[in-house]
Amino acid sequence: MHKAISAVAKGSQLANWIALGSLVGLLLHLVLAYWWRPAGELLGQPWALWPLFAVLLGGGLPLLLEILRRLARRELSADLLAGIAIVTALWLAQYLAASLVVLMLASGQALEAYAVRRASFALQALAKRLPLLAHCKRADAWVDLPLEQIGVGDEILLLPHEACPVDGVVLDGRSSMDESYLTGEPYVLAKVPGSLVLSGAINGEGALTIRAEQTAQASRYAKIMQVMRDAEQRRPQLRRLGDQLGALYTPLAVAIALLAWALSGEVLRFLAVLVVATPCPLLIAIPVSIISSVSLAARRGIIIRDPAVLEKIDTCRVAIFDKTGTLTCGQPSLTEVLPAPGFSANQVLLALASLERYSRHPLAGAILSAAQTAGLELLEASAVSERPGQGLRGVINGQPVQVTSRKQLLLQLPAAAALLAPSADGLECIVLLAGQYAGACRFHDAPRAEGKSFINHLMPLHGFERLLLVSGDRESEVRYLAAQVGIDEVYASQSPEQKLALIRAETLRANTVFVGDGINDAPALTAATVGIAFGQASDVTAEAAGAVILDSSLQRVDELLHIGRRMRRIALQSALGGMALSLVGMGLAAAGYLSPVAGAVAQEVIDALAILNALRAAIPPRSLSDY
Repeated sequence: MHKAISAVAKGSQLANWIALGSLVGLLLHLVLAYWWRPAGELLGQPWALWPLFAVLLGGGLPLLLEILRRLARRELSADLLAGIAIVTALWLAQYLAASLVVLMLASGQALEAYAVRRASFALQALAKRLPLLAHCKRADAWVDLPLEQIGVGDEILLLPHEACPVDGVVLDGRSSMDESYLTGEPYVLAKVPGSLVLSGAINGEGALTIRAEQTAQASRYAKIMQVMRDAEQRRPQLRRLGDQLGALYTPLAVAIALLAWALSGEVLRFLAVLVVATPCPLLIAIPVSIISSVSLAARRGIIIRDPAVLEKIDTCRVAIFDKTGTLTCGQPSLTEVLPAPGFSANQVLLALASLERYSRHPLAGAILSAAQTAGLELLEASAVSERPGQGLRGVINGQPVQVTSRKQLLLQLPAAAALLAPSADGLECIVLLAGQYAGACRFHDAPRAEGKSFINHLMPLHGFERLLLVSGDRESEVRYLAAQVGIDEVYASQSPEQKLALIRAETLRANTVFVGDGINDAPALTAATVGIAFGQASDVTAEAAGAVILDSSLQRVDELLHIGRRMRRIALQSALGGMALSLVGMGLAAAGYLSPVAGAVAQEVIDALAILNALRAAIPPRSLSDY
């Protein structure tokens, strides 16, 4: 993959240099031809032509070779007609026209090349989080070893502000760690002996001694990197709008030119038709409309990382949403404490909050906030552990405390079923004190105020055929939110790998939009036809997305839908309108009414009209939202 990325980078740099060199050559030609008129000639040619010869040799030749390679692969696009136009202009000794085509071809390639490099940036952002070495204990001494040499059971010293190299459990020390890269929640979690730590998390002020539970290659962070890399390698490559139109326009233009030559017997008509047919509306107008729309989106707080998003978003028919922070405010609140007989609500909440301050669960913040509001002074906990499927455990004042689910409680204490309140929508956690059922706490993450109206307008006004809610949260909470906003298809308890598999399957059937936040959404954002990330909390998520909504607003998503639809409409108007005018010009040239020189002038007028129309995409309309 790195070789492919390197090749893309080299190709992009070549296009940039050719565009810059062509521009300099053309400007120098104009200076020599119109402002300074030397009488001398060099090798029989006026000096003003030599900058054009340099453009054609240094820029036109590499572009022609690339066009020939594509033609050998049977790829028909607008570039092929541009190549024919360059050769035709040289045949006519129209060196200025040929150089202009070289500039347009190179600038169009350079304009869009950076989007292809995006995959490498996301992987680089991931790789930066992990250290190359770990402080490992060997024979009662701490030595720095490469991560590949760390094994399960090894003791590792984690110094303040270092990134954790492997998944493990704390043996000694107290600190806090930032694990927001994985959870998507901006929580700093306390760590004590017995606490789990995740690879890639950033340590706080204290030093920790941890025992490796996984090798670096098998850690959670490495798995996310592998999922991300695999998603990018398998991302479908969609043909550009200009290439799709060029595949039809190119053979049509060549056929008209050949027919004019055959019927008239005049080769000049063949040349005149090709000069008029130079596909500048495809080469310039479409990129101009894209860049104009990128500028408009930026003014609305929408960063377009991949310009192809603007071409594809209006073709998407399946919208897939993450839950927390996307359709919800991302701030669940404790709504109800239901103590069991013999326990008080404050007793349950105190034990729960004293333990949850060591947890990475998104509900921990809501619990701690509720305890603070109630004026409870938290207690010290020890032997804290949080294993998947086992809930949160610890010891407070010598008394075992466990936080678990309703399902696990009934497996552990079937007799507690008589004490449980009926299940309800939303999230729920069960608290056990000294092995006895003490109570249940219920939570809700409020949906965004505009969520329901936004979801309800997607099908009738934007042509979406299916709406999906996909989340790693429990099914009860996900279905509660789905009912609130009006989504029928729900997928709960989904890991990043499961999200990726689901979105791949959906994208095979129809173009998809995925909206999410947090690094655990990065693979899904990459696999979807269009990935939209909320906020700037994660560099990795932003790099993986095609577009980033800076202020985390669903209205901005709607505006992006409208900007994409408008861009596609204006681009098609510019391209198809320019092609239609070119076809009229080709007809006149084929009939002998336009000479090659007059055809070149006519084509420049057509180009100017197409580009002026494309620039409309930068002008904001009266409204960019319809809900």
